[in-house]
Amino acid sequence: MQLTSNSFNDGAAIPGEFAFAVEDAKNHVVLSSNRNPHLAWTDVSAGTESFALIVHDPDVPSKGDDVNQQGREVPATLPRVNFYHWLLIDIPKDVTEIAAGSQSDGVTPHGKRGPAASGDMRHGINSYTQWFASDPKMEGDYYGYDGPCPPWNDSIVHHYHFTLYALDVESLNVEGELTAQNIEAAMKGHVLGQASIVGTYSLNPKVKA
Repeated sequence: MQLTSNSFNDGAAIPGEFAFAVEDAKNHVVLSSNRNPHLAWTDVSAGTESFALIVHDPDVPSKGDDVNQQGREVPATLPRVNFYHWLLIDIPKDVTEIAAGSQSDGVTPHGKRGPAASGDMRHGINSYTQWFASDPKMEGDYYGYDGPCPPWNDSIVHHYHFTLYALDVESLNVEGELTAQNIEAAMKGHVLGQASIVGTYSLNPKVKA
């Protein structure tokens, strides 16, 4: 199976229109158009009944002490953890691409509604749910796609892994909320094939994506 995108090249920088935020000279960052990128796939595994898409960033700081703090920098040596930006399941087997902006077009305070998505698909809950949990202006359940927004003072480039899974079930039986952990657990034993592409992003003008 092969996964491609018209929105960015594998291993290259993700354009700002597909990010949650972009650089701003005055305030470091400003909210962006937050559109989901285009994705397309070919050479599907035989027996595929549906697809699942998981997008994650494995470069997120494990501690927030220095994150977005003036005069400080998130060190490259800090251990990193996963941050999930998009979980989409029950993608019909006859679907071969997702159009840019079709699943997200703008930042939605308190999160986009879910889990229902167009075409009888289901969105999972992304990690902005935890990130904004203590912010009264933004808290809520964030379903669907919300793009890159790494710390503006991070010393490393972040890598965004878009992974499409071909499954042998028409609908994924997920126990509990549609979190990344529960979705990944439900996929065990049902994956026929997978393909990935990686995009990079940084909000630190000193760091090149």
